[in-house]
Amino acid sequence: MPPTSARPLRADAERTVRAILDAAERVLSENPNATLEQIAEAAGVARTTVHRRFASREELLRTMAVNAWRRIDAAVDAARPETAPPMVALHQATANVIEIKYGAAYALDRADETDPEVADLQARVLAKCDAALAHAQSDGLIAPDADLLWVRRVYLALITETVHGTPALDGTTNPDILATRLITTLLSGVAPK
Repeated sequence: MPPTSARPLRADAERTVRAILDAAERVLSENPNATLEQIAEAAGVARTTVHRRFASREELLRTMAVNAWRRIDAAVDAARPETAPPMVALHQATANVIEIKYGAAYALDRADETDPEVADLQARVLAKCDAALAHAQSDGLIAPDADLLWVRRVYLALITETVHGTPALDGTTNPDILATRLITTLLSGVAPK
């Protein structure tokens, strides 16, 4: 993804930006004090290339966060929450989000929620989550009297714990397996009695 304030980039420039963002996620996850020069080295580009694409370290971090939230927004859409059966959509969206969060944990943990673009993307994702949970409730997967705001909070907490918690006992980080476990845990607690 190109920097958020830039006009569309050529394909080679977009690949360079993607390499910088990926390298920044890896390097900063290991060393939050890493320099732009260290990020450039990990991305296989010159330091001047990073400075040309990102005016400052803050702009790089902002772009990382916005990019991660854009990917989450697209991943939720890819699960087809409006048209797929609720259980299928919930599973696919969960697996997609877990996979993105594993690869963008540093950026997402440091996202400035007061940034208008980040806030807008977060609001869009939460609205889609609420709609998917309401669809699951109307389909009988969630008890009719369950508080969907609470269900969403628990669901998001389970995703966070899945990504940031201790590794799975069997060592798996397979998003489909983790999504199945997470949804089973969620629905066992909110299924109709």
